[in-house]
Amino acid sequence: MRFGLLYDFRNPVDSPRSTPTLYAQTLDQIAAAESDWGFDDIWVTEHHFIDDGYLPALLPMAAAIAARTSSVRIGTFVLLQPFHNPVRLAEDCAVVDNISNGRFLFGPGVGYRYPEFTSFNIDRRYRGSITDEAVQIMIKCWEEDEFSFEGEHFTFHNVRCTPKPVQKPRIPVWFGATQGEALRRAARLGDGLLHTIAAPPDAPAKFVQHLKEYGKDWRNPHILNMSLLFTSENPERDWQLLAPSALYHAQGYATWYAQDQNWQQGTTPATFGGSYPHTIEDVERLGHYLVATPDEIIQHIKALYAQYPFEAFLYTAVWPGIDPEVHARSHQLFAEEVAPALRDLEG
Repeated sequence: MRFGLLYDFRNPVDSPRSTPTLYAQTLDQIAAAESDWGFDDIWVTEHHFIDDGYLPALLPMAAAIAARTSSVRIGTFVLLQPFHNPVRLAEDCAVVDNISNGRFLFGPGVGYRYPEFTSFNIDRRYRGSITDEAVQIMIKCWEEDEFSFEGEHFTFHNVRCTPKPVQKPRIPVWFGATQGEALRRAARLGDGLLHTIAAPPDAPAKFVQHLKEYGKDWRNPHILNMSLLFTSENPERDWQLLAPSALYHAQGYATWYAQDQNWQQGTTPATFGGSYPHTIEDVERLGHYLVATPDEIIQHIKALYAQYPFEAFLYTAVWPGIDPEVHARSHQLFAEEVAPALRDLEG
C-alpha cells in the first residue's frame, strides 16, 4: 500500500497568511512528507476562479514539487482536461516528468463547474468527447515521433512533441471518474482510477467490469482511494479547531454540485449529502470529515479496502484556512502509527 497527500493550496480571504507564504509553507511540508514522514505520493488538484485561490495551475506547482523532492510520485487529481490544449499540456507534462526523473502521474478529469466552462468559453455538453480526444492526442505526443490527428474537436498535422517523457512508453494516465461514460473512458484509455468520496461506492466495481469488457487486465486493476481525514491524539480538541474549515469546505462543494446538477437536469438540485450544510452539526451528519485516533483511522481504511482493494490511499493534506503546521502533527502521527499497520495491504 502506498500513501499520499492531496493539496489544493486554498487560502480563504480571511486567512492571516499571504499566498506566497502559504505556498512556501506547503512546499516545505511536502519536502518533509518525503524526507521525514515517508509518504509515497503527492497530488495536486485544480479549480478556477475561486476567491480563495484554489490552485488553477497544476503543472507549475508539480514542477516546483519535483524540484523539492527526489522520490515521491507527483500526480494531478485531477487536471480539468477540457480547459487545456492537449499538445501544449503534453509538453508541460513531459518537462515535469524530466524534472522529476520519471515520477509524474497524469490524472485528467472532465470537470463539472458551470462557471469554469462559461469563463473558458467551452461548451460543457462536449466535455467528455473533448477529454477523450485530448488524452488520445497526449498519448501520441509521448509515444510517437510524429503524428497527425483529425477529430471532432482537435486537428493537428505533423506534430513532433519534445522532449519525450522519461517514463516509457509514456507517462501513466489515471482518470478521475465517478460514473457512466467517464468510467468507460478511464478503462479504455487509462492506466488507473482515481476514486473519491464524491463517487458512488460501486464506481470501482464498474471500472473493473469495463476493464474486462475492453480486454484489459481486470484482475489487477489500479485504483487509488481518497478521503478527508485528520489523525489525532485528541480528536475532540482537534475537531473544534477544524470544524469551521470543514463547514467552509462542505458548503463550497455543496454549492458547486448543486450548480452542476441543476445545469445538467434543469431540476431542483440535490446538494452535497442531499441537503445544504448550514451548521457544523450538518457537516458532522455528512460523515465525510474524519478526525480520529490512529486506531480509528486504521479501521476506516481497512473498511474501505474491504469494499474494494486499492493500491494507494491519500487524503487532503491541508484543510482550507488551517495552518499547515497544525496538519504536520496529523501527518507525522499517520506516518508513525497508521501507515506501518497498513503497508502490507495489496491492491
